[in-house]
Amino acid sequence: MSATNAKAAPNPLDALSVDGSGWAGDARSNALTRLRQMGLPTKRDEYWKYTDPTTLTAEDAPKAALFDAGEKQLFDDVERLKVIFVDGVFDAEASDDLSLESVEISRLADTTSADIHWAKPLYGTLETNGQDPVARPLAALNTAMATDGVLLRVTGKVSKPVSLIYRHKSETSDATLHHVIKVEDGGDITLTENGPAAARFNKVMEVDIADGASFHHVRAQGRDHERRAVTHMFARLGAESTFKSFTLTANGVLTRNECVIELTGDDAVATVAGAAVGDGVFHHDDTVFITHDAVNCESRQVFKKVLRNGAVGVFQGKILVKEGAQKTDGYQISQSLLLDDDSQFLAKPELEIYADDVACSHGSTSGAIDEDALFYLQSRGVPLKQAQDLLVLAFLAEALEEIDSEELSDALRQRLEDWLARRSAG
Repeated sequence: MSATNAKAAPNPLDALSVDGSGWAGDARSNALTRLRQMGLPTKRDEYWKYTDPTTLTAEDAPKAALFDAGEKQLFDDVERLKVIFVDGVFDAEASDDLSLESVEISRLADTTSADIHWAKPLYGTLETNGQDPVARPLAALNTAMATDGVLLRVTGKVSKPVSLIYRHKSETSDATLHHVIKVEDGGDITLTENGPAAARFNKVMEVDIADGASFHHVRAQGRDHERRAVTHMFARLGAESTFKSFTLTANGVLTRNECVIELTGDDAVATVAGAAVGDGVFHHDDTVFITHDAVNCESRQVFKKVLRNGAVGVFQGKILVKEGAQKTDGYQISQSLLLDDDSQFLAKPELEIYADDVACSHGSTSGAIDEDALFYLQSRGVPLKQAQDLLVLAFLAEALEEIDSEELSDALRQRLEDWLARRSAG
């Protein structure tokens, strides 16, 4: 068939439609329009060249077998308010009563038919802002098509963490959740997330942090070996506000976590950190973009990855300091520990600075376990596998130290120790 007579392949985005009613209708419609203009990501895109998005954009979710390690559920010893989703659907019976002082919690699915809601000015807004200068089509897809999520309005200091728990029950589940969090002046909340969520998971979280407010986020991604996930966190910080996010990832065929942060008020502090441990068919991508647009702000990016048996780790991190954002302090470090010659770490750190009174740095390293340290431990009677595990935990410690809560940090450290013990035994 000649080129002039060939028919163009149908665009799967043309078949999508959204519900344009209710308070979220305009944001959904706008997101779909933007998505059609951008198109779905491919490996030809600059920010996807290290990660193949094919299974994330396919019409159907690849099958993911259910997995149960027989472990105690993470954070079970922490007093918290539990909000549970099963394959992307809210489970009211398994969840706690959503009433908690200083925070208003509602469901996206329950509220979108209304004309007015406090989340209307925010839903899709931070996601839209985060599309410039780098397109994030899967986030726009989420805003257009998300079926559920939580809407949290924080008015004061919340007494215990709010815990989003994602359970995976169907081997072909394809979940899309969109969360909106508004932390008002002086508010303070800790939000935890854990669980595999679905065979394929697309999540967006938009976090608006007002002047003097604090948002603490601790997330654990696992445990299914065959799950796939793409997540986006968009955060906007007011003056003297604090944003801290930490993610632990173990297992999974493909995980891509994007974090886009805007520091728009003076004296704000943002920290995004992560630890990933991968074995075998494991591809983990952290992509971070932090914009300093105010005076005397601080940002930290701390990422550590431990990889073996052909696992792949990716880090793409950028600090953009706009004109006038003087006295910026930006720090970025990404490091990998490769436990064999088959694993791979791909890093792309970036700085773009348009102010002259700043202190910004970035560094990226990749290497094997320190043989001298290993020899020292063995010379003191520590068995080889135990010595290796101790050095792995020491390597990951810097990232775990970014968690303010000792209780949550201890829970994740124990999970890492359990993961290492299982693989040492194997």
